[in-house]
Amino acid sequence: MDLEIESRNVGMTPRWKTEIETRMAGLNQRHEDLIHGRVTLTKNIHHKKLDNVAEALIVVTLPGRHTMTARKEDKTFEEAIRTAFDAIAIELRKFREKQGRTEVRTAPIPPLRGVICKLFPIEGYGFILKEGGGEVYFHKHALQGLTFGELDNGTDVAFNMEEGDKGPQATTVHRPSPLIP
Repeated sequence: MDLEIESRNVGMTPRWKTEIETRMAGLNQRHEDLIHGRVTLTKNIHHKKLDNVAEALIVVTLPGRHTMTARKEDKTFEEAIRTAFDAIAIELRKFREKQGRTEVRTAPIPPLRGVICKLFPIEGYGFILKEGGGEVYFHKHALQGLTFGELDNGTDVAFNMEEGDKGPQATTVHRPSPLIP
């Protein structure tokens, strides 16, 4: 791993440099694929009244253009270095956990087809006779791109269905796509 250590507005001490190299070597042992690391120590000279004037910035690069960053401020550079390395270790662990999860995606279920067989416009619901037989309840709130006034008995529709309290019900009802056979 390539490591850069720099300081701004403060002289780098051998103790800080050794601490940074030791902690970066520990990170590199746990995460062998680290490509690049940069640690910058900055003394914030503009905020004389603030207690936290020591800042440590750590940037590590992983394969696939993944970059992790941790910036911590503290009263001393030793504390800022320690907390920044702790933070970058947490970020790397979270990244590894997320990377390790596998998500199985299934193909979307194509909508079912059917025709309107019963309408109750005053009550705001109706039934669809689905292809292959069986009636499916639908409510006016399930209509997408359609209004109740556009529906008649025999209107072709496509719909998605789930089991309701009283049997199958349509969750969405819309015009059938011309691409669906």
